[in-house]
Amino acid sequence: MIGYVTIGAKDSAASGKFYDAVFGALGSERKLADGGWIGYGEAGPEKGFMACHSAICPPFNGEPARAGNGIMIAYRAKSQDAVKAAYEGGMANGGADEGAPGFRPADATAGFYGAYLRDPTGNKICVFCVA
Repeated sequence: MIGYVTIGAKDSAASGKFYDAVFGALGSERKLADGGWIGYGEAGPEKGFMACHSAICPPFNGEPARAGNGIMIAYRAKSQDAVKAAYEGGMANGGADEGAPGFRPADATAGFYGAYLRDPTGNKICVFCVA
């Protein structure tokens, strides 16, 4: 089971705006921000790294952050409206479109509903629900 993921950022402040919008639409919030690290977890009173599911940060080795080819992280949403809100929030905060909200395959009317976008560093994420 995954405890948390780290996502490399060229500019933590710019990536933070993107993930504030995306994760906020999914019911998560910032749990920490320190030294270029921004951690996100489910909304609630818990704070600190142990409350995080995702951390945005510059790479530990000091090399420039870059998106991994073929790597994508998918985040589950509670509804189609949450998928749309996360996508729109990400796009309004430096994101790039990789697939607008909709059913996959495109001719489906139920099942997997998702959106794909890239953060300001170029990391690809999916926000989805099963409808």
